[in-house]
Formats: sequence, structure tokens, C-alpha cells
Amino acid sequence: AMLRLRLLTWDVKDTLLRLRQPVGESYSAEARAHGVRVQPEVLSKSFREAYGAQSRRFPNYGQGQGLSSKQWWLDVVKQTFRLSGVHEDGVLSLMAENLYRDFCSACNWELLPGASETLSRCCQRGFHMGVVSNFDNRLENILVQCDLRHHFEFVLTSEAMGFAKPDRRIFEEALRLCGVLPEQAAHVGDDYTRDYRAAREVGMHSFLLRAAGQGGQPEVPPGHVLPTLSHLLAVIEK
Repeated sequence: AMLRLRLLTWDVKDTLLRLRQPVGESYSAEARAHGVRVQPEVLSKSFREAYGAQSRRFPNYGQGQGLSSKQWWLDVVKQTFRLSGVHEDGVLSLMAENLYRDFCSACNWELLPGASETLSRCCQRGFHMGVVSNFDNRLENILVQCDLRHHFEFVLTSEAMGFAKPDRRIFEEALRLCGVLPEQAAHVGDDYTRDYRAAREVGMHSFLLRAAGQGGQPEVPPGHVLPTLSHLLAVIEK
């Protein structure tokens, strides 16, 4: 039977938008502009390390620990360069500010295949639409820059909410905003734990965007897996 859905909620990063190039490439280009040579692969590895450590120490951008998300990110960028052997404070601060600004603009992001068309068609079908994302407060602006913001009635970020997926409260707030029951809603995302399972634990339907050949992941019923976003409406309207 066709699902009687009234609300669709969407993850953003790696569901609707992805980075145009690896983080290390962007950081390396910024360094070059200041006469500093660091290999992109080195920076990518350092970034994963710095981001991981910062996330463990200050979860959800330091919410409730006296950190702004901007300061959180500036520290990650500087630590990424320090781990890569760059230690000059003046240049670190400048590069951090520039990269923080650049990752807010459309030039660093691209739409995933089928994203724009699928969102338009879902809106035409009359679904309520909202974003549920573990992102900082730059997300509104990124969505505007990438010409996606108009598809959504609301944008819930983990920074604004004060808790992050898989916390059920971010999904419950989405349901409350639209006045719909969990079984009238579906979430679309690329992360098994934070998107697929978290939404299902609230009682929502859920679809996992998973490219072919992504092995070694938990089993998900085939009917819940989307090889691309363009498969979504066919699955919903089956």
C-alpha cells in the first residue's frame, strides 16, 4: 500500500549536498595562497584527527560548554594545520577565518545527483518538508546559496536545537512543527545510526541513501534503501 506520508525530513551533508573536493584540497589551496606548501593528503589525515578529537572533547560544536560553533571550527582548522607542521599563529588565524567563510558558500558544495529534481517533485506532491541535520548555524546560508532553502518549511540544526542526531528530540521537534504523527513522516539520510535507525526509533519511516557496493554495513530491508535520490518517489508511491 502507498505510504500515507505528510512530512519528509532530510539530512543535508552527503544526502543533498556534498563537498566538491576533499577537505585537504581546500586547505592546501588556502595554504598555497599564503606561501605555505602542505600536501592535501597530509591535511586530510590531520583534519580527521583534529575533527575527531574536537568532537569527542566538545560534542555538538561545544554547545553548553561555552564555545561558539565558529570558535569550535576555527580551532579545528588551526589544529589541522598544526598537526601538518604549520605553526605560525598569524597565518593560522587568517587561514582559519578564510576557510570558515569559504565553507559557507556554494563554491565548496555541490548537489548530489537527483537532489534538486527530487525536492521539487516532493514539494509539488504537497509534502511538508524540513531539514534535520547535525550541522552548525551556517546551514541556512549554505542552503540559500545552493538554491535549496525554498523547498523547506524549517531547518533544524543540532547547534540550534542543542542536541544532535541520533537524539530523538530533534525528530520529535520536526513532527511537532508540522503537527504530524510519526507514522505520517519519513526521514531521508545517508547515515545508518544517525538517520535511518534514529528516525525509525521515533516511529517514523526512514530511507537510507546508500550507493551501490557500500559493503560491511548493517542490513537494511531493500525497500528502505535508495541507490540515488531519484528512487525516492517511486518507493513512496509504490
